[in-house]
Amino acid sequence: MSGLKMLVTDLDGTLLREDKTVSGRSLSALKRCRAAGIKVVYATGRGSSAKALVPAELFDGYVCMNGATAYIGDTRIHERLIPIDDVRDLLIAADDAGYRIVAESGGTHYGNFNVSEKWPWLPDCELTDFRTLDIKVEKVYAVVESPEITELISRYLSDEMHMYVSRDDLAMIMHKEAVKSKAVGALAEHWGIAPEDVVAFGDDTNDIEMLEHCGTGVAMGNALDEVKAAADQVCDTNDNDGMAKWLEANAL
Repeated sequence: MSGLKMLVTDLDGTLLREDKTVSGRSLSALKRCRAAGIKVVYATGRGSSAKALVPAELFDGYVCMNGATAYIGDTRIHERLIPIDDVRDLLIAADDAGYRIVAESGGTHYGNFNVSEKWPWLPDCELTDFRTLDIKVEKVYAVVESPEITELISRYLSDEMHMYVSRDDLAMIMHKEAVKSKAVGALAEHWGIAPEDVVAFGDDTNDIEMLEHCGTGVAMGNALDEVKAAADQVCDTNDNDGMAKWLEANAL
């Protein structure tokens, strides 16, 4: 693929296999891309937990929290955060109704349940009184155990926020401009790379606008149907080295 200057990959369901590992073939493909001068970036809904899953030396930059933050090394070059007072009523209402909900900032999870019991790869949550919490929020997330939780969240969303529900029933609330495409765009602009010279890979609903805004959007074979419909191309599944196969055929 001539003109390719930047590669962006989602993690879960895309670069990561279902067992949350990265195959040797995928690692090799990313190394060869970097050796060819292509910038390699990951863009994930995860926060600091992403660092434990992928080798940092393979990436020129990374996007966390679905676009709330973007980094080159340890330097944050983009952020779209939510003032705590904009979500405090939501956090309190969800807590009072017995729903499991968390506000995340700076790698710390402030919530009303121990998140590591549900997601063992996450650090223990700081059990929190939302009435006194004082942070800048990167992301609020809630476990969707019934339709009522998303209905409650919708009632408290301001015009400055948006929500999406992932394929694993996790409702995520972020700043309206905390989307992967804007954060990826900030990285590309920093490096002087045009959108048409970027290829992006993804599988879930939070990847759709990223696939649409990059020059080439590639959906994984295991992606949701609506993600495949939004993509320019579809590759093999994450468990079958789909991204690596695409790169070998089109970029290397």
